Amino acid sequence: MAIRFLVVDDASFIRDMVKKQLRDRIPGSEIYDANDGHRAIAQLKKQRVDVILSDWEMPGMSGEELLRWVREQEAYKDTPFIMVTSRGDRDHVVKAVQSGVSDFITKPFTSDELVKKTVKQLAKIGKSPKDAIKLASSGDRVAFASVDVLTGGQESKPQKSNGQRAGGAASSDSVQALTNPKAAAKPEPKAAPKPRKSAKTTAQLRFPNGTCACVVRDMSLQALSGLMQRSDTLPTLFDQAVVDIETGDGQVARVNGYLSSIAAGESKVDTQIIKVTVRFVDNDPDKFEALSKFIAKIR
Repeated sequence: MAIRFLVVDDASFIRDMVKKQLRDRIPGSEIYDANDGHRAIAQLKKQRVDVILSDWEMPGMSGEELLRWVREQEAYKDTPFIMVTSRGDRDHVVKAVQSGVSDFITKPFTSDELVKKTVKQLAKIGKSPKDAIKLASSGDRVAFASVDVLTGGQESKPQKSNGQRAGGAASSDSVQALTNPKAAAKPEPKAAPKPRKSAKTTAQLRFPNGTCACVVRDMSLQALSGLMQRSDTLPTLFDQAVVDIETGDGQVARVNGYLSSIAAGESKVDTQIIKVTVRFVDNDPDKFEALSKFIAKIR
């Protein structure tokens, strides 16, 4: 019998990307999708699935609310539930683990990370793909997404020039370790060119291969255009991106998107300035409100 997945995310771009990676790396799988928690429940009532991969911050019904419903159902109380989130702070992860999440992946993530964690959860329920799954020979390059790193169980490696970070596997077994955390040091992002205005005109961009500061040139509810410093490893078109912006009062909005354009910032081959445009894919009203506040500040 084919392995069945349910992918839940309010952003169609993210859903399509996850579905494609699962189909390519786990041949023969059946994949269902939903754009919010309510539609996910409707899917779960129609057919059984083996693994649920769900966004955490969704309008209407959040991933946490969906997880609570899933764990209350006799048929799904032990079904692997992988949280997909743009947040990696300890309190957020602790709450998710205590709610019964099986594992989590932080956006933006690599194909290797997605498949490795999914296969791990399949193994726990006695299922594994019949076809061999080839992970990257250079090792599993992952974004910051590990309960062990957050709790001191595994020390994070210093950030290299290409922005890669190391992370370990996470599971609900880590709840006990969270009671006595030892926060791991977070690598500092590479400095971006200094903007002429205040720090309000900067944002942090997170791609699968690294994190960088960005000077915001223009922003709308649909996209961000800005300048970032050139690095040894640049993101590529259609890479996932998470834009972190400070909206005031110490609050940070994390908006999901993808890299829609990248170009040299100057007409010379050795330019150290890169022009990028990130197009947003979220449909969350709260994130639109956060964007509106940020836009009002920089104009």
